[in-house]
Amino acid sequence: MGIGTLIMALPHFIMDRYKYDTAAAHTNDADNFTVRSTCSSDTQNTVQQLMSGCQKGEEESSPTWVIVLFGNIIRGIGEASIGPLGMSFIDDYALPENSAFYIGCLHTLGVIGPIFGYSLGSLCAIIYVDIGLVNRESVTITPQDSRWVGAWWLGYVVSGLLTLLAALPLWFLPRALPENPQTYELDNPSKHNEHTSSITEIAKDFGPSLKRLLTNKIYLLYLVSNVVAFNAFAIFITYTPKYLEQQFGQSASKTNFLIGVTSIPLVALGMFLSGWIMKRFKLDLLGSARMSFFTAIAALFLTIPYFALSCENTDVAGVTVPYQGYFHFQWDPVCGQNGVTYISPCHAGCSSTRGTGQNMTFHHCACVQSWGMSAGNSSAVLGQCSRESRCTAMFYIYLALQSLAFFVFCLGTVPFFIISLRIVDPELKSLSMGMLLLVVRVLGGIPAPIYFGALIDSTCLTWGHKKCGGRGACRMYDTDTFRFLFLGLVNCLQVLGYILLWVAITQINRKVQNDKRMSKDKEQQEPVLIQKSRRL
Repeated sequence: MGIGTLIMALPHFIMDRYKYDTAAAHTNDADNFTVRSTCSSDTQNTVQQLMSGCQKGEEESSPTWVIVLFGNIIRGIGEASIGPLGMSFIDDYALPENSAFYIGCLHTLGVIGPIFGYSLGSLCAIIYVDIGLVNRESVTITPQDSRWVGAWWLGYVVSGLLTLLAALPLWFLPRALPENPQTYELDNPSKHNEHTSSITEIAKDFGPSLKRLLTNKIYLLYLVSNVVAFNAFAIFITYTPKYLEQQFGQSASKTNFLIGVTSIPLVALGMFLSGWIMKRFKLDLLGSARMSFFTAIAALFLTIPYFALSCENTDVAGVTVPYQGYFHFQWDPVCGQNGVTYISPCHAGCSSTRGTGQNMTFHHCACVQSWGMSAGNSSAVLGQCSRESRCTAMFYIYLALQSLAFFVFCLGTVPFFIISLRIVDPELKSLSMGMLLLVVRVLGGIPAPIYFGALIDSTCLTWGHKKCGGRGACRMYDTDTFRFLFLGLVNCLQVLGYILLWVAITQINRKVQNDKRMSKDKEQQEPVLIQKSRRL
């Protein structure tokens, strides 16, 4: 896991410095800050000059994403055994009434990682990607700007090194548990062949075991319900930071930090209480399934107010409000004193500058003055105009509701894992958990962000353009369409998943009733059999 994480940071060290186009300054070619003149009388020619095209041999895209993919694969190989084997081990070796509580404690401790991760991500997001390589004062964009790229690689370096440290104690674990001393004799050549045959037998048993697992109708139904629900979960987790940025005008750094400090502690508390409730009330398989279902439904209802929490798009000339004149999609936004955002200083008709770096201001902006502003009030500053003040209040309300929904949902976390362990034969528990995690990640975690990413692209109002030509990143979304698409799709997938879960619960209930009936019939038949044996 540690090696794979470090590999994912490698592209930063082999790629060139990050470059972005701006009318204000050269920021990446040299450490020295150089002010560029803004628009001349010939606005169109000036903009085209600022957007001058590719150098010969300059590539439009980099293939280094393959390195990130490879690192993810390596990390996944290391991570694959932790969840299935760890929970199966606890369920095997702990007392039945304690295993749920221990699994809850395990997941509660595991949530400490995301708290640290969100905080680290927040810190990295406000650090410029090429820290130490460029003069920070020469960078004219801020973390609120869509062109900003934070030090994404730094988080991988830190977490990779910490993972390697966490791996060290595992080297000192025994080869086998005391309950199974046979494998302690691996170093004895006379025992090597015995061990080899046992591995061969395990390989031969895999096919029949997998067939038994996948022909278990209850397990299969439970698996499908989780795949559907995990699609919603993957979309929500992946795009919530972006959603909050677009809806409430918050920076990625602030969003990640607040999600970490508000939601994750309640997630940990919910997981801990989930295990405690299972232990306190000694919930069986049917009780676990019902608890998981009702906590999920309650959390779903808490998300309904999300639809009412949003802010209007800012006024952007040529995008959300009318604009007369030449229009070019160079994204270098400035905020005029009239409260309107212009795509660039040239777009605002500015003719002079004052100051340097992020403190640069643009003056004598003809388009700002055309809104009825006086000549002395026709300036603009770098960056988009701020959202309305009530957006901040809505943002905090959203975070509070989200934290509460996470807490309620996580009350059913331990039952979720207990179900997959108890609806199969005891010898299939590890395979059951491994198959569950594999299928939901492959069919839920991989396609969901891809197809939803394509859907939200359809809500883009204005696209950036690559220096070498072609469409770049989206600079501004239609917040209303984005909101209804994001929340609507997530809720629909959750409802479908929970319907399938309810069907699975009815099957579990039927199985439990049949088992009780058979047990009762057996108890009634035992005295008769005893009397017959005595007669004989």
